[in-house]
Amino acid sequence: MAAAAELALLEKSLGLSKRNKYSARGDRQIPVLQTNNGPSLTGLTTIAAHLVKQANKEYLLGSTAEEKAIVQQWLEYRVTQVDKHSNKDDIRTLLKDLNAYLEDKVYLTGYNFTLADILLYYGLHRFIVSYEERTEQRGRPPLTNFYLETEARRGYRSSPRSHNQ
Repeated sequence: MAAAAELALLEKSLGLSKRNKYSARGDRQIPVLQTNNGPSLTGLTTIAAHLVKQANKEYLLGSTAEEKAIVQQWLEYRVTQVDKHSNKDDIRTLLKDLNAYLEDKVYLTGYNFTLADILLYYGLHRFIVSYEERTEQRGRPPLTNFYLETEARRGYRSSPRSHNQ
């Protein structure tokens, strides 16, 4: 998903009514937002943090000093790790590491949903969709079915089905 599309989705999910226009700079198509009040903003995470503040939803940036640092850490991870990897082995390692990290957490910062969760989801979405398409072509159920069934076995009600099925 292109950065401009991600930022547009973020604007919508934040409830911002005024849609911004984004341009891209350089070979890596780094997003740029020209603001009315000053210099342009450059970079996915910088613009995303600006949008969160514009929407008066600063809690998405973390509520304690430690949580804010963790959010920043994961935003950097998104740009430096997720966006730079495209071969299957790198992605598989990245997903395994992320799965291990999240084993005892609900969200990246622990128990609070933040901007880091949103942008990491957007960044990983293309890999998950690609994986599911390849899996379905091989005749296996998609990954999302596996996760739903796993959550049901853990006792979470993600679907109206009985846990015994």
